Amino acid sequence: MENQNSVPLKISNVIKTFDGHDVIKKFNLTIEEGSIYGLLGPNGAGKTTLFKLITGLQQLTNGKIEVFNRNIATQKKEILRNIGIIIEVPIFIEHLSATENLSIHLKYMNCSDGDIVKVLEDVGLEPTNNQPVSNFSLGMRQRLAIARAIVHNPKLLILDEPINGLDPMGIREMRQLFLNLVQNKNMTIIISSHILSEIEHIADKIGIIVKGELKTEVTMKDVRDEHPEGLEELFLNIVTGGTLK
Repeated sequence: MENQNSVPLKISNVIKTFDGHDVIKKFNLTIEEGSIYGLLGPNGAGKTTLFKLITGLQQLTNGKIEVFNRNIATQKKEILRNIGIIIEVPIFIEHLSATENLSIHLKYMNCSDGDIVKVLEDVGLEPTNNQPVSNFSLGMRQRLAIARAIVHNPKLLILDEPINGLDPMGIREMRQLFLNLVQNKNMTIIISSHILSEIEHIADKIGIIVKGELKTEVTMKDVRDEHPEGLEELFLNIVTGGTLK
């Protein structure tokens, strides 16, 4: 059980260097429990790299990342039990069914209490569908990726473009699912998406990253109250060199 005073995610002065170039630059971020944080930025801004650092898929050059007060550099195994992840294109065991893929995931996570049937129903997939994942459409694969991210009941979700490939109905259904996870299970979510309207619908707070730097943070309430032009215009102003007024 996590300490009641623990913070779901704290990023402190993080730097990531590739070939002598800082792609993440002294990045600082703290996310509150039971909230949805939207991380926005243009292509190549560093969003996916940051998510890989949070989940231990890449090593930090400098700084510290803590998930529920545990250091990803030294306690990766314990941290990953409490994280659900979608990063880049999801990979499955193609000749197995959705149920079989989730069962293997639960064994890998050493989790015995995941409800595969309910999770598949929650994401809009039929639990009795035994066709191999290789036959799935892009939208069905994305729904399965979401199911895999949540089936082991994580406390923190790291979602990189989770609605890619979904039709408008699917996007609405997943939006409601994410909101329900926060409301009913007190999950914390950090999500990136190029569909800014979706972030507007669900995020409590947003951060805008440009060239590896967190340029600004603002609550969605402040966006609605102080920026009548909306999130899209605010985003474009920041990424093209403007400042938050």
